[in-house]
Amino acid sequence: MIVFVRYQCGPPLPVELGASVSDLKELVGGQQGVSAHRLRVLFAGRELRDCYTLQEFYMKCASHPTSDDDLSVALNLIMTNSRDVPCIACTDIMDVVVVFQCLERHVICLDCFRGYCQTRLNERQFVYDPVIGYSLPCAAGCADSLIKELHHFRILGDDQYGRYQQYGAEQCLQLIGGLQCPSAGCGAGLLPSDGGRRVECDRRLGCGFVFCRLCRERYHEGACLTAQAPPTAEAAQGFVSGEEASLRARWDAASLLLVQESTKRCPRCSVPTERDGGCMHMRCPLCQAEWCWLCRVSWNTECMGNHWFG
Repeated sequence: MIVFVRYQCGPPLPVELGASVSDLKELVGGQQGVSAHRLRVLFAGRELRDCYTLQEFYMKCASHPTSDDDLSVALNLIMTNSRDVPCIACTDIMDVVVVFQCLERHVICLDCFRGYCQTRLNERQFVYDPVIGYSLPCAAGCADSLIKELHHFRILGDDQYGRYQQYGAEQCLQLIGGLQCPSAGCGAGLLPSDGGRRVECDRRLGCGFVFCRLCRERYHEGACLTAQAPPTAEAAQGFVSGEEASLRARWDAASLLLVQESTKRCPRCSVPTERDGGCMHMRCPLCQAEWCWLCRVSWNTECMGNHWFG
């Protein structure tokens, strides 16, 4: 089991949960060029003695908190289930659990926590908080229970954690008024300096494609034409060279044509959205807008009454 510690204000350092405090001092001291005996290890406002292992101290702090601050910090940790509380998902009593920071102190085993994170990630149902970041609440839906220790989401593995970081960045960009370049294979995050319709992708970050802010198509004068073909990466750069590039351009064009025929754009953020069944009530995975698949307007009682199921 891995936990993360910080040296002063530096980046998190991964450490085995079973390591002793003295081992931790030697590890950090060796990396930072500091004598181990000069280091103090603090947790929840208290200094850890060298004889403790990190796991023992976490268990003690969780079971016998001396203050609300101690309890608050302890509940952010993956810890030993010293009180034999069942997992909220599978109801089994596991040795190591994540304790949510809700009033009920719900716990979840690591396997269920991994599944919970993966399912929410696939559905883009993480919550963006301006202070905490991209996080999840208690699996039981408790209020004010967002996980504050975001390194817990590394349990997803490197590939899925990369998706988590990407989605978090996209959500943040959306909330601060930015947008992504719609050119195929680009997707650079942009913060236009003005509110005009003409947006140019920054070549230092992306492809230089110039597009319309409203319809996300190649920039044009006058009203937006919803039938315009999506741009290809080659068209965005203004040239095609060589047989390989030509084949890639045709492949991209065919793929984008399929996307155009099988998706509709969210009326708020214009992200292509596919419907694979169910009712006409759509929820955008990026901006969370709720809209009607048939009307492409905000979901309303008229849509609900007239064509909820087609």
